[in-house]
Amino acid sequence: MAYPKPIQKLIEEFAKMPGVGARTAERLAFHVLRSAPEEALSLALAIRDVKKTVRTCSICCNVATTEPCPICADPERERDTVLVVERSNDLEAFEAAGFRGVYHVLGGVVNPIEGVHPEHLTVPRLVERVASGTVREVILGMDPDFEGDGTALFLASTLKKQGVKVTRIARGVPAGSSIEYSNAAVLAEAVTGRREAEAGS
Repeated sequence: MAYPKPIQKLIEEFAKMPGVGARTAERLAFHVLRSAPEEALSLALAIRDVKKTVRTCSICCNVATTEPCPICADPERERDTVLVVERSNDLEAFEAAGFRGVYHVLGGVVNPIEGVHPEHLTVPRLVERVASGTVREVILGMDPDFEGDGTALFLASTLKKQGVKVTRIARGVPAGSSIEYSNAAVLAEAVTGRREAEAGS
């Protein structure tokens, strides 16, 4: 027997989420159905609030509810040192590690096989930011995997043409791992031990 249309629709919506398969989507839908009305409505309101109030910072492209974001607005930050990360969750990981510069969130990595090119990310905005002349060093903090390495090579080649120092976080982060899941001590060591980034040909 098919589920009633509202349940089926809820399952389909959950299934659109990354990493959520059909069975998990079904479990989530029935969890919502069984939960108290105020709990289910709280979830709906949280989703609504995220869509209504969260925006992208015009400077670093991180998610925020203010313009600029609190990090870019903080006068105590070292504004001439920009740490480039793939995603906002990577930024949070480096914050926990004690990084005191500022950031630039790419919104992903260059992946031509999947149709993701530099112009689909915030690379043009990063290039403009460096061209302003206020940046002394750009630290590339991408995941140490194939796509992260390729993106780092591209950025190093592009940014070094502007005369800025470009470094890459040290390999204290294991190859193939994700920045988001690295502990604060490892990330702090990776930033401290950064090295000159190689540029692509």
